[in-house]
Amino acid sequence: MSSVTKAKSEPLADLNPRTTSYEFLGPPGAFLISFGVPFMTYLLYFGCSETSGGCPPSLPSIPDRLVAALSDKTFWVSLWDTEASLMYMGWYAFCVVAWAVLPGDWIEGVTMRTGEKKKYKINAFSTFLLAMGISSGYILRNGPESFTFIYKKWIGFVTASLVMSLVQAFYVYASSFRPGALLALGGNSGNFIYDWYIGRELNPSIGSFDIKSFNELRPGLILWVLVNISMVCEQAVRRGGFANVTDSMWLVLAFQTWYVADGLYNEPAIFTTMDITTDGFGFMLAVGDLCWVPFVYTLQARYLAFNQIELGPLRTAGVLGLNLLGYYIFRDANGEKNDFRNGRNPKNLKYFTTSTGSRLLTSGWWGRSRHPNYFGDLLMALAWSLPTGFETPITYFYVVYFAVLLIHRQRRDDENCEKKYGEDWETYKKLVPYRIIPYVY
Repeated sequence: MSSVTKAKSEPLADLNPRTTSYEFLGPPGAFLISFGVPFMTYLLYFGCSETSGGCPPSLPSIPDRLVAALSDKTFWVSLWDTEASLMYMGWYAFCVVAWAVLPGDWIEGVTMRTGEKKKYKINAFSTFLLAMGISSGYILRNGPESFTFIYKKWIGFVTASLVMSLVQAFYVYASSFRPGALLALGGNSGNFIYDWYIGRELNPSIGSFDIKSFNELRPGLILWVLVNISMVCEQAVRRGGFANVTDSMWLVLAFQTWYVADGLYNEPAIFTTMDITTDGFGFMLAVGDLCWVPFVYTLQARYLAFNQIELGPLRTAGVLGLNLLGYYIFRDANGEKNDFRNGRNPKNLKYFTTSTGSRLLTSGWWGRSRHPNYFGDLLMALAWSLPTGFETPITYFYVVYFAVLLIHRQRRDDENCEKKYGEDWETYKKLVPYRIIPYVY
């Protein structure tokens, strides 16, 4: 009997065991985060925008203004924008059609508990190029003011993306109860709030359309760049054309566009990440992919749209150098890992062999820390915020948030590895003692 046949013949209860441990402080934490993420997305706008009186507004005025807004029916009505919602739906539909129509190879993911391998269509980078071509042509034909609608309808787009996240979270939760669904090991606790948030089903799909990997790469990630372009257009209108756009804005656009393009071009690499192989798809990933990424990660560009900053040649060179260093570490570290996983070792890196036969790198970037790619990510995050200057700490929110996120991921990875490798993991930690930042943490 093959391993695939054997896995398929196992009772569903064996393939989908009950989750016995919680993350994020369990159901109370899931409940609070489910409200906290949308609240923070709105707060970062109202706490850092020209319409609210600064970044941040006058601190003594905040309590009175907050109470007045929450008790005013017109404030709640203003969060909804039908035109922005239709535009967002159109954007999401464009991404789905592009996935279906544009050519792309089908590749297999990792082996699942059923013994099967899910297939994924690879054309995210083609979708990105198509979106960039259409938007660039539109701007060239109609001028920068024609593409400032994202800046002007910001809250409407945020609300639309939040509604889409909620709809998808409820849909995938309900569909996870169909017979034969493969559940995430961490999302089958039996508690509605927790499972709905963390994601009950591992790979919710509609036919060959995988909802989780699609959302991970296309609608939110590409929209991130389009939002930044809208911020450039807003600044160009205010300063009399693209030739007068500040160096700080061009840096943010270049850094983040390159980051997104690089991720989309290397699309196959995502199918070995924990988001795809381990996590279910629920509200956590839905709101993160569709709302948080395009409307929080663009905070720096939105700030520079209304608070223009000229860095000058020296500071521009310094920020550029920091970003290039971060990218080099990020890409070279991931290259070492991917080569090693695929049976190649062009740098003759040293490794530690566990009792189960697994091999763990102990030299190169992976000898300096257990997550060197996270270190590169953090350096790039800092470089993205430095162009905003030091007049406000709010534009550095992304750096702080990203550090917390990566530390949480690192600890989560280490816990899983400890369960997987046992005493061998303790031996490995002595060989590679630093978690993320070499010689620091």
